[in-house]
Amino acid sequence: MTSVRLKDFLDHVNRGMPITAGSDHHRFMHDSAQEALRVVAQLNSSYHPPEEVRALLGDLTGKPIDESVEVFPPFHSEFGTNLTLGKDIFINMGCRFQDTGGITIGDGSLIGHGSTLTTIDHGIDPDRRGDMIPAPINIGRKVWLGASVTVVPGVRIGDGAIVGAGAVVTKDVPAHAIVAGVPAKLIRMTGFEAGDSRPVDNHLRAEP
Repeated sequence: MTSVRLKDFLDHVNRGMPITAGSDHHRFMHDSAQEALRVVAQLNSSYHPPEEVRALLGDLTGKPIDESVEVFPPFHSEFGTNLTLGKDIFINMGCRFQDTGGITIGDGSLIGHGSTLTTIDHGIDPDRRGDMIPAPINIGRKVWLGASVTVVPGVRIGDGAIVGAGAVVTKDVPAHAIVAGVPAKLIRMTGFEAGDSRPVDNHLRAEP
């Protein structure tokens, strides 16, 4: 058992403090993972109508899930309670969220199937490789991640951005940018301002 409580742990990781191998915070993380894995196993073990999926996601995250959110299982998370979902979000099949370091997804975003979001780095020193450094992922409003996208710890993806299928996002993505590749690089701008269906001037577009 550990004296660490959820609020203490979230305060710790949301400040970017390391999770030292063998520490009370480390033990709390592993204990919490068992509950997350229990809920995820229930979610993925059989068919659930959308309202039951949302209820199970509420159990996983400890937060109410808006009725506009839709998730197609299987869905995987190893922590759950540092995951925040906005409204009108769609998450396709086979996504894996490592939310210990914090994942926030803004309203209207689409997450393609098989995408992986990771929020923990390990220590570089081989003798401290078990230490973990949390860094949050923040995905803005109306973002579209294509299939099998990987987003690494600490990345911010701006409103309206598009990430091409199979990309590995290692750096922040500006709002309304289209990026693709490994590592992901700017292809061009979408040509649309936030909340506006009218294209902006083409001279803002970057060449591939």
